[in-house]
Amino acid sequence: MTVETQEETYTLDEVLATIAASHKLVLWNDDTNTFDHVINCLVKHLQYTETQAEKIAWTVHNEGKCIVLEGTYTEVEVYRKILKSEGLTVSVE
Repeated sequence: MTVETQEETYTLDEVLATIAASHKLVLWNDDTNTFDHVINCLVKHLQYTETQAEKIAWTVHNEGKCIVLEGTYTEVEVYRKILKSEGLTVSVE
């Protein structure tokens, strides 16, 4: 009996794309910020619509957190700093 295995190969660009997009910006629930402030920040800085931002705010409220952005570490870190400067509780995963 012979067993054949197939090895998967990836190009450097495919590997880098996977690594680059693997960072997530997480918005956490807190007892400080109002729904309106969170929504306004998401619209102003992440260009969400009012409806999308409101849905995110409810997700954060009900589930404790929500991923609001995925991208490169640099991109996600820039937005983490911006949202943190607005008083929001955010982290990068």
